[in-house]
Amino acid sequence: MEILLGFIFGATIGGVLHFLQPGRDARGTALSPIVGASVGGFTWLALTWAGIGADNPWIWVLSIVVPGIVVPIMLVLLTRSRAQHDAQERLRLKIA
Repeated sequence: MEILLGFIFGATIGGVLHFLQPGRDARGTALSPIVGASVGGFTWLALTWAGIGADNPWIWVLSIVVPGIVVPIMLVLLTRSRAQHDAQERLRLKIA
C-alpha cells in the first residue's frame, strides 16, 4: 500500500516540472505526471524488492529524487524531438 506514496511523489514532481520547464505547448499536460508516477512507483517497487522497507529513509529519498532526475531529462528530449519533427513537417509541407 505504501507504493502509492511513490506514485504520488512522482506524479507531483512530474506535474510541477511540466509547468516549470519550457516547451509545455509541445507536449501533453498529463505526460510528465504519468512518467513521474511511473518512475516513482518503479523506484519504490525496485527498492522494496531489494529488501528496503518503508522504515528506511532511502526508499523515501530515492522515490523523490529519481523522478526529479528522470522527468526533466525526458521532457528536454521530448521537447527537442517534437521541435525537430515539427520543423521537418513544415519543410515537407512547404509551410513558412
